[in-house]
Amino acid sequence: MVSAAGVLVAPVPAAPLPAAGRAAAEEVPAPGPLPGAVPGPVPGIVKPLPADWFVPRGTNAETRWDAFRDADGRAVVHRHVPVERFFVRNHTSTPLIDPGTWRLRLFGSGLRGAPTAGRPVEFGLDDLRELPSTRISALIECAGNARSYYPGQQNQPVPGTPWTLGGVGSASWRGVRLAEVLRAAGLTGAAVDVLPTGLDPDFVAGGTNYGPVRRPLPIAKALDDVLLAYEMNGEPLTPDHGAPARLVVPGWVGIASIKWVGSVEVADHRLYSPWNTDFYRMFGPDYPPGGGDPLTEQVVKSAFELAAGARLAAGREHRLHGRSWSGAAAVRRVEVSADGGRTWRRAELRDEPRADGWTRWSVDWRPERPGRYELRARATDRRGNTQPERAVFNREGYLFGAVVAHPVTVV
Repeated sequence: MVSAAGVLVAPVPAAPLPAAGRAAAEEVPAPGPLPGAVPGPVPGIVKPLPADWFVPRGTNAETRWDAFRDADGRAVVHRHVPVERFFVRNHTSTPLIDPGTWRLRLFGSGLRGAPTAGRPVEFGLDDLRELPSTRISALIECAGNARSYYPGQQNQPVPGTPWTLGGVGSASWRGVRLAEVLRAAGLTGAAVDVLPTGLDPDFVAGGTNYGPVRRPLPIAKALDDVLLAYEMNGEPLTPDHGAPARLVVPGWVGIASIKWVGSVEVADHRLYSPWNTDFYRMFGPDYPPGGGDPLTEQVVKSAFELAAGARLAAGREHRLHGRSWSGAAAVRRVEVSADGGRTWRRAELRDEPRADGWTRWSVDWRPERPGRYELRARATDRRGNTQPERAVFNREGYLFGAVVAHPVTVV
């Protein structure tokens, strides 16, 4: 199917508003589908999705944390997640865009001469490659990552994709800073917001067509560290991850990192879209009646590189591995509990903590008696943000950052 913009897209049904999901602990002696998994391929995703690497969730594919290690416990995923293992978040379906004909169109009242959408400033992929290139490491994380723990751990039902902790990935990105592109297009001092828009099909939910995915950025963030990326882990972007070019917005919720970007409006006033008004804001009893501000920074999280319900032998020492990260700062320390949070001990950090990625850690554990145990990991970043015992509820299930209970069985 070809869209009105001439972009080839994989057909996918109109997306209904997802039903609330509940994550249940499942004992799994070997890798297999996790709770909430849907059998079969995901409509609209191009790359293969092996069941031992991914859990399909609607139009998305969640990375399995237990797939970060092989059967002997050796790491197969290091600092950066290989492209073929990287999670996929799509509102609709992956478009297949010809990089040779793709153009980035910039327009608006914040550019010199106020070019219009009909007569924009244009850059092709070769034009971008002629600008100074920059390489960064950055995490991309869905704002709803860990959403399933609101109902599963806090008994608070929420709608949306029932992610566990696999809606996140770290990669090396190469491209040109958005600031360079904006200046080359004629940025003026009057600019207030920029609005990047993707070339994916329109998002339709509940009978409403919200149009293509788009979300404003304040000019200060756009000029700070935002990258217009055309490479991922040293190779050209693949379709599912935003080819030919996408934004990478370090530290912020994933919706800010627009994939398949086709245009950028630059305005001398505030800009709005459904993705910063109806969606990706906090609503609930602990937030203002009209909702909180649009989401920006991600919260602190931790994950074990181990299947929920994994079976471990009693009377043996096991090295537990995991990763912690924060959108605000580098991780300072990680603590692990093997008794449901009654006692804690420090994990050994395996990386020099950095603000641009996660920190790997490990801790040794020797369970003497068979039975069911509850592992927990709790991280603190260098700004003092610590994972709480309970996340503040919001009706869409965003930014779950509480300590997650990770069940295992000792036999």
